[in-house]
Amino acid sequence: MSSRFPSRLLLQPMLWAGSLSKLKASLCGKRGYPQNPARILVAHHLLLGDTLMLSALLARLRRNHPQAQIVMTCPQAIVPLYAGKPWGVQAMAYDPRDATTLCALWRAGIPKGGFDLALVPGDSRYSWLARALGARHIVAQADDTPRYKNWFVDEQRAWPAQPAALPEIFADLARGNAAPAFSEEQWPLAACTQFDPPARPYAVLHLGASTPLKLWPAERWAALANALFERGITPVWSAGAKETALVAAADPQQRFRSYAGQLDLLQLAHLLRDASLLIGPDTGVMHLGRLTETPTVTLFGPGSEVLCAHSPFFHNTPAIALSAQLVCRNQQTIFRRSVAWVQRCGRGYDAAAGTPVDASVSRCGQALCMTGISLDAVLDACQGLLDLSSRHSITSSMSKAQ
Repeated sequence: MSSRFPSRLLLQPMLWAGSLSKLKASLCGKRGYPQNPARILVAHHLLLGDTLMLSALLARLRRNHPQAQIVMTCPQAIVPLYAGKPWGVQAMAYDPRDATTLCALWRAGIPKGGFDLALVPGDSRYSWLARALGARHIVAQADDTPRYKNWFVDEQRAWPAQPAALPEIFADLARGNAAPAFSEEQWPLAACTQFDPPARPYAVLHLGASTPLKLWPAERWAALANALFERGITPVWSAGAKETALVAAADPQQRFRSYAGQLDLLQLAHLLRDASLLIGPDTGVMHLGRLTETPTVTLFGPGSEVLCAHSPFFHNTPAIALSAQLVCRNQQTIFRRSVAWVQRCGRGYDAAAGTPVDASVSRCGQALCMTGISLDAVLDACQGLLDLSSRHSITSSMSKAQ
């Protein structure tokens, strides 16, 4: 694994240059949140799901600043999803372990006059990156620790006192009117490398997750695939390149097609766009399904439905969230902040534990929150979405006929 040291070393003179740009702006009377920013930076290095939940923020920025140039940093693998320029956003790769990405960002920042406004969602350490790129006013979410992360933050936005979804929490970093609800035409997908898609109708069953504590039992995936097939919906498997064993466990006879480890994110988006259903644990792929407006059933284990499932911005996308209510989903931290209304579990996985977790331990040996989601509940949710899609298709056909 490459080191962050070269990027950190390079960041030091860039911070001096960025701070000088800030000082010059202050001397010229340009202080505070800019009313009409010409250049806006969204600086982060979030995972796929969190990055896609920034969509409400990007839409709000575009609504209130229609002429502004909006640049967003994100991991290299995610950049192709933005090739179609949703909301006119220019996505640029950033990897703290790759100094060449920092150099490319610098060329897009300081030599072009820096940025009038920078928004830093999640981890406030990227306020340092924003200032190094010449951001004159930086807004981040409050209460990040350690405090040095906030040294270059000009304005901190408090976390909401009442339950809210992450897309709306991120969007609140920007001032102005909220954007209209998402619709698929706002997210034009660029052409992808050709792959062989399945025949319609099909359902994508995504098995992978960032932790074993988000995995649903293999035998239930097998039963779900069989039930969908009997209802005339061909199941296809999805998982990451290192998760093919999950598919093998669910379908040892290889009855159904697997795309596990075969598609990049843009190809996967095209696969989801034409799917009748998407079913999977709470992962970034499920948020990608929102942007392709794929009817989605999300299995919430340790994650928070409130934070990740019930966003007003995405209310046009048909989706059902399922979870098993357990007392151990009781942690109240998000992005290293303590938020009183948050109910989630960030415990690590301990295969040796083998016992139910309680509030006093920090690791878990059983995915009780996932095994508590029954096959019947998932099948009912799938059927509900299929019925909804069928009614919508009939209504659309009648409207066109009239």
